[in-house]
Amino acid sequence: MGLLDILLGRTKPVLPDLDQLFALPSAAVTLEAAAGFTPTGTGAVCFATVEGGAFEQTHREVQALLDADADRDGPPVELSQDEYGYSWLVSRRSPGQLSELVNDLHAVNSSMEVNGFGPQLLCSLAGFQGEGGRRLALVYLYKRGTFYPFAPLPGGGQRRDNALELQVKAALADDLRMEQDLSRWFPVWGAPGL
Repeated sequence: MGLLDILLGRTKPVLPDLDQLFALPSAAVTLEAAAGFTPTGTGAVCFATVEGGAFEQTHREVQALLDADADRDGPPVELSQDEYGYSWLVSRRSPGQLSELVNDLHAVNSSMEVNGFGPQLLCSLAGFQGEGGRRLALVYLYKRGTFYPFAPLPGGGQRRDNALELQVKAALADDLRMEQDLSRWFPVWGAPGL
């Protein structure tokens, strides 16, 4: 970044830092102590829908990589599409295997990045549950390298529990690189695993 960039107010975009995902297991301990939420064992990677043979090859590679894990029950990665047209690669583990789930999310993101699909990556999320069926996701914004909480209100509809989201943000400030710009806390309605 040069002097002209500084004078004109230009900034370098934040580079993705997939290693931030590895902070999720320790953040989960803090989240359980502060708000009573525990992992569901489900996580997902969201990306703009991609067509073609190159993506199919990447999906097969990810599938083979995660199939090699002997501790996994059921299908390692499911590919689905939400009502908004975005694609999701979903990984399911037992709730006690958050570290393994994070490894899955990292592997999916890394494989897509290495194979040239980095610009299509949007976010990754890990699901959590609380008392009374409350749900929460910790969402990693790929292009920002930051996390934010997403907490839909129970009972259906598209309403968020903003107070809970702010409580979680404050509780996890020392554990995760939290997104400070609240306008970037996009709702992920219909996300698999929520």
